Amino acid sequence: MGGDRRALVLGGGGIAGIAWETGLLAGLADAGVDVTTADRIIGTSAGSTVGAQVTSGLPLAELLARQTDPALQTPELAPGVATEELWERLQRIAESSGDAAEQRREIGAMALAAATVPQERRREVIAARLPVHEWPQRDLVVVAANALTGEPRLFGRDSGVGLVDAVSASCAVPGVWPCVTIDGVPYMDGGVRTMTNADLAAGFDRVLVLAPMMEPGEPAWTKLDGVVEVIIADEASLAAFGSDPLDPAVRAPAAEAGYAQGRAVAARVAAMWP
Repeated sequence: MGGDRRALVLGGGGIAGIAWETGLLAGLADAGVDVTTADRIIGTSAGSTVGAQVTSGLPLAELLARQTDPALQTPELAPGVATEELWERLQRIAESSGDAAEQRREIGAMALAAATVPQERRREVIAARLPVHEWPQRDLVVVAANALTGEPRLFGRDSGVGLVDAVSASCAVPGVWPCVTIDGVPYMDGGVRTMTNADLAAGFDRVLVLAPMMEPGEPAWTKLDGVVEVIIADEASLAAFGSDPLDPAVRAPAAEAGYAQGRAVAARVAAMWP
């Protein structure tokens, strides 16, 4: 078993998702299961932030405190769009075409047309979230999508793109935050492809997927052949997320719920994570 290749997939879920995943990873580690040693970490949107944080060198306990302690929480911007309204717009686009690539292009057009805070202001928020701004010497994959074509782009330490810019792109929720221009191309949230992009872990023997929000349609992890364990936010965690997962106020309750869930599922994860 020691030769097994393991992947950790961190899905999207807004500020609530960042807090919940951080809490869950800390809860697992405190129960004796540290999955942040995975051979590959794949982060989408919220998961890209968490991936960058857990590979930064800061202990999980400290990362958890940055979610639960108001004195340590980094500055966030309140979204200027009601989440319910945003979901309705995205649902209308999904229903307008059965072609996934066309849907992504329509979402990209919406993202580019949206009135948002300036790109640099949003980048400051992402920069403050990340304890270090250099890529780790790890296989960290950050997923974003080209806002013009809808095609995904995978950023890593050899991509020639800075970590802050890559995470900013992956976290650029369409209609809420500005697209991020990299090499003259605007990029948006990697969650427009799938909420986890778990299929990018193909070829790994053991895959742990953290999914704060369920994926619409067939989940990406169903395409994997290895041993797969999926942790989805439980009832207590969803209650902690509240009605708006982009609301900075949900950080502490979401992190605490994630920690409790991590402790609760530790034995299950330990069984598949040698």
